[in-house]
Amino acid sequence: MKEILDLLLAYDCAFDSEILIKNRFVDFVRNHEDCFERHLEIGHITASAFIFDPQNRKTLLLHHKKLNKWLQPGGHCDGDRDTLSVAIKEVFEETGLLIENIGQKAFDLDIHTIPENKGVPEHEHFDVRYLLIADSTIPLVQNHETNGLKWVDVSDMENYTTEESLIRMKIKLALI
Repeated sequence: MKEILDLLLAYDCAFDSEILIKNRFVDFVRNHEDCFERHLEIGHITASAFIFDPQNRKTLLLHHKKLNKWLQPGGHCDGDRDTLSVAIKEVFEETGLLIENIGQKAFDLDIHTIPENKGVPEHEHFDVRYLLIADSTIPLVQNHETNGLKWVDVSDMENYTTEESLIRMKIKLALI
């Protein structure tokens, strides 16, 4: 638990609205030893990646089948406490992109509600998000969890998603 708490406590909030998210995240981890396990029905830690191609100014979005939304790649930790490794693994599983683990701090934290689905009650995902760099000319491999994969010009992102947390990551990208 020390590693995730260290990561969370070191997280620099770029916006005042993130302070509440960070504090809720820290409290959740401190109060739930099994916070990385999917069986924790109130919620669990997930990991995802905002994938950016700096040369072509594009980000990679996937159309999530269950949620019917354009989102960043990511998924459940299922007991793995290394959120960066989970994010990289999920990127590979969902897009076919191989990204090197260079060890870095979290780019964004988000808490969002997942609706009830197939007997799994509504719950929250406490998502640790990383900024990962990839080449948008590398062919992608779509898996069964998505309806599509698309490199999108960062300036055109709002035509695919109005998710506040994705727009927040876009704004953060402009700040670095």
